[in-house]
Amino acid sequence: MIYLYTDKQDSEDWILQNDGYFNLHTSNEDFSERDKEIIWRIDHAKLTETKHLETKYGLGTVRNLSSGCKTMLNVLKNPGKVVNADECGKNVLDMLFAMDDIRLYMSRPEKIQIGDDTEICFNGREIAVGLKGYEQWWSREYGRRNSDDL
Repeated sequence: MIYLYTDKQDSEDWILQNDGYFNLHTSNEDFSERDKEIIWRIDHAKLTETKHLETKYGLGTVRNLSSGCKTMLNVLKNPGKVVNADECGKNVLDMLFAMDDIRLYMSRPEKIQIGDDTEICFNGREIAVGLKGYEQWWSREYGRRNSDDL
């Protein structure tokens, strides 16, 4: 199940500023082979043993990863925390919605691929299944926001 939150909360269990959190915390951790594969898949960058990035543009550091890649690594390295997915592109969102038992914050819907049997729990209350359920939930949410002048 994917736990999706649409109402922002200020909590220690939430990562709202992915770049800053990654640069201060996640970047200091060891990177597994899976992490390196994720970096290659998303940013087409190779992580060296000294935590430098080799790209077609030259050499950089892990702080030069895209916001989407940093978001994915924050999700993987911080299970149980709610991670802001608003800055992710479709490529990363498709990867996130193929995962299980993750927690995301999204302030708006995005066009993404969602498996027919993927269960999404919205705000800890309502469960939707698959892309159709995801789209129906967001349609109702925008109706509520409109009626509440949000």
